[in-house]
Amino acid sequence: MAEPLRPFRLRGCAGPQKFGVAAGSLRGLLRKGCRLLQLPLAGSRLCLYEDGTELTESYFRALPPQTELVLLGPGESWRGCASDIERLLAAFCSQQGAVVEAARRLLTDERAPHRQKLLADLVHNLSENILAENKEDDKKWFEGLESRFKNKSSYLRHSCESRMRGYMREVSGFIPNVHPAARDAYRGIIDLMADKLKSVKYNGCYFDRREEEEAARLCTAEGWFSCQGPFDRDDCPCKHSINPYSNRESRILFSTWNLDHIIEKKRAVVPELAEAVKTRDGREVNWEYFYQLLFTLDNLKLVHIACHKKTNHNLSCDKTRIYRKRKQAYEIS
Repeated sequence: MAEPLRPFRLRGCAGPQKFGVAAGSLRGLLRKGCRLLQLPLAGSRLCLYEDGTELTESYFRALPPQTELVLLGPGESWRGCASDIERLLAAFCSQQGAVVEAARRLLTDERAPHRQKLLADLVHNLSENILAENKEDDKKWFEGLESRFKNKSSYLRHSCESRMRGYMREVSGFIPNVHPAARDAYRGIIDLMADKLKSVKYNGCYFDRREEEEAARLCTAEGWFSCQGPFDRDDCPCKHSINPYSNRESRILFSTWNLDHIIEKKRAVVPELAEAVKTRDGREVNWEYFYQLLFTLDNLKLVHIACHKKTNHNLSCDKTRIYRKRKQAYEIS
């Protein structure tokens, strides 16, 4: 007995037009589809539109009616709906200059403020040069910067290094507030922290999109950064995001974002470090714990200036991690 006919939505991989085709078997659907799209039956095959899974007869029988399928001719491939997105982006990029020019012409005649803003944002976003890395490929991005910066990552890496050096200066500047008897020990810890910072190049990789694995907690490979504050909520309520690699204006605006300490540097971390050195009483201060709080993403969040919580965070250091056990030396008898 013939299988009952079931309807499906069928399309080729070269265009978005869809056709309604009914069939009771995979072979029957393939034969009808090839006639409809004028493809040779030999070497053609059917797959799911959603993820590109190639159909077998048993898989076909389990499909619900109206499933969207793609008919592939010999040598054609389909990677799921991502294939449509790729084709759309490719077509858009090839016409991007024309789109920007058309938007600019409309903007010159537009009087409504809201539409002016939308058009201006469109021109701004389409004019970005996010993928360009070197100075010769995006000279406008480097306007106002020192000539020594030859690529975008080197400048943003330098900016992060400058922030870290600033934090270290604040830690060093606290020495007059440390008990006189503990100042030498405090300076010794500063030296250890400075050596560690130098060994990791002042954590500049956090803002270098070429260091993808190291930077993954802050940004994507394309360079997008998201606001991670305020601290008393799950995330940024305004969904602030920025790509400082895109254009000069974004690069300048990004400099106003704060790399803020969750457990506050001035109110909590540095005073706790000074107190730990003063009251150590033969114990070893766990300087690496304080280093993590001062200079790493364990205690730093990237925050849009509007989301920077300037009031007291009311957070303190973990008392159980301030000291650590000294390593014992065992004699071999």
